[in-house]
Amino acid sequence: MEDYPLTQLDFEKRFSTEEACRDYLFSIRWPNGFQCPRCKNDKAWPLSEFHYQCSNCNYQVSIIAGTIFHSTNKPLTIWFRTIWWITGQKNGVSALGLKRVLGLGSYRTAWNWLHKLRRAMVTPGRNLLSGVVQVDESYFGGQKQGKRGRGAENKTLVLIAAEINNSRIGRIRLQIIEDASAQSLEHAIRKNINKGSLIQTDGWPGYKNFTSIGYGHNIVCKGDTEMGENLLPFCHTVASLVKRWLLGTHQGGVSHKHLEYYLDEFTFRFNRRYSKHRGKLFYRLIENAVQVEPVTNVKIIKK
Repeated sequence: MEDYPLTQLDFEKRFSTEEACRDYLFSIRWPNGFQCPRCKNDKAWPLSEFHYQCSNCNYQVSIIAGTIFHSTNKPLTIWFRTIWWITGQKNGVSALGLKRVLGLGSYRTAWNWLHKLRRAMVTPGRNLLSGVVQVDESYFGGQKQGKRGRGAENKTLVLIAAEINNSRIGRIRLQIIEDASAQSLEHAIRKNINKGSLIQTDGWPGYKNFTSIGYGHNIVCKGDTEMGENLLPFCHTVASLVKRWLLGTHQGGVSHKHLEYYLDEFTFRFNRRYSKHRGKLFYRLIENAVQVEPVTNVKIIKK
């Protein structure tokens, strides 16, 4: 059963202590009770506030081991406030804004925490898009000299896939691709869209083999394929929203090597935009945070 705070007051009452945060993490990581990660035994002895020892194989495990919170030296209450603030803001927060609101020690701490949590915004084993899906690409990057369209230089090419749900945008996927070749496009399609789905694209030659790999394919326009034509309105709407979000929340200060994780954050928010309670996003993010592998600050910086 999903259990999450509904309001700011509810959050403050429930997670004001380290013990309350720890118990909540335990319930999400082991919803059916403790399970040893080594032998799957369901009984353990508590060794400390965070550590347990399996009664069968004597394996010792921490509640936060192997999670986003692994080896943290900050209280869980601060982590929970961070997650609540991030998920509670419709357009997200910048590292500087997070530092100011929560009084974190440095900008780097806020930046690293945001990037760790962005990795948890991709649900492990998430369902692929299905049904009727519009697909297009868009370039992300500042104003630079050079040609426009699919041959643009010094910019990052992003594939945009948007489900059509009763003439509205359903779920989306955003993925960086190396180029607009058939090989790159087909790899991205397989990774994000269920076979048997009907894919709508423009007349770009890189899309021509989709039927041979198990997809329906509808070319919405066989004529002009230059960027900027409103051939695929759902994809163009998503591209516009992402770019506006990057400029608004992050002032356009997103490096190309980290863009992928900002796209993951936008996707996480967009696909849950109809959630009745923001607390459900809080729950989902913590649920993912105990499943994804931890990442060090060094790996984040060197991405």
